[in-house]
Amino acid sequence: MPDQLIFATEVFLNGLMAGVLYALVALGFVLIYKASGIFNYAQGVMALFAALTLVGIMKGQVPFAHLINAVFGTHVHYFGWNVPALVAIVLTMLVMVGLAWAVNEIVFKHLVNQEPILLFMATIGIAYFLEGIGDMMWGSEIKKLDVGLPQGINLWIDNVTYNAFGYGFFIDNLDIVATVVAAVLVFTLIVFAQYTKQGRAMRAVADDHQAALSVGISLNFIWVMVWSLAGFVALVAGIMWGTKSGVQFSLSLIALKALPVLMLGGFTSIPGAIVGGLIIGVGEKLFEFAIGPMVGGATENWFAYVLALVFLVFRPQGLFGEKIIERV
Repeated sequence: MPDQLIFATEVFLNGLMAGVLYALVALGFVLIYKASGIFNYAQGVMALFAALTLVGIMKGQVPFAHLINAVFGTHVHYFGWNVPALVAIVLTMLVMVGLAWAVNEIVFKHLVNQEPILLFMATIGIAYFLEGIGDMMWGSEIKKLDVGLPQGINLWIDNVTYNAFGYGFFIDNLDIVATVVAAVLVFTLIVFAQYTKQGRAMRAVADDHQAALSVGISLNFIWVMVWSLAGFVALVAGIMWGTKSGVQFSLSLIALKALPVLMLGGFTSIPGAIVGGLIIGVGEKLFEFAIGPMVGGATENWFAYVLALVFLVFRPQGLFGEKIIERV
């Protein structure tokens, strides 16, 4: 096999792995959009907030330590204990459920049946609030996240590919774990949305708030449930991205890379989020590999958005999105 084709195959596989991480973020957008018709600008910040909270709990960090010390003149930063990763993940999930309840009670409970642009603007406010409160609670320094997930090169794949091609592929164990987790998440969410009473109620709420209320569906319960699910997905994404690149405030920007994923897969499709993520991940890696050297590189910064623009022109609902026709 020619060397360039071998290298392209390795790039392709790494693109698939990167696409899975993009798709994990996009899943949170899809869940909330399916249930409420809200494009949740805060999803990326939710992943950041979940990762910050997880690290803080694991290290026994005192929330709002800097504020407490400034007000009372103390120098307390840690409780003096470390929390096991599994326990910390459960506690963080409880925090995200509490956040979902607070978001509904304080914000969206008062915006029932309002214009979509108002709901979108509300999520922008939530995003900046969460970013600020996360900074106050846990500090802004870069944090290392280690929940025991395997990292580094997969030696089995390296050996197999070396024996087959004379060149070992570098595939990160963390990316393999993320792929398995994403597959389980997608399967679970599809089953939940299609075959459970709560899933059907979620879709009814997305179609028409008032009609759903008229048949006895609790809008508050559905929104809290969906934001809790989105919080769980944000936690998973935060764990994967935080383990890979450290927990830092630039983590919130992964939401921007999820936008092209949604445009390709469709805002209402859970499988579409995965397929869109894989297309973006593979496309940007292969484009950088093949075309990047000819144009000076750095094509990964803009390739996904150009591809999304093409889809918006020719298929605005995405590959799996629902085509909406309004009769007037």
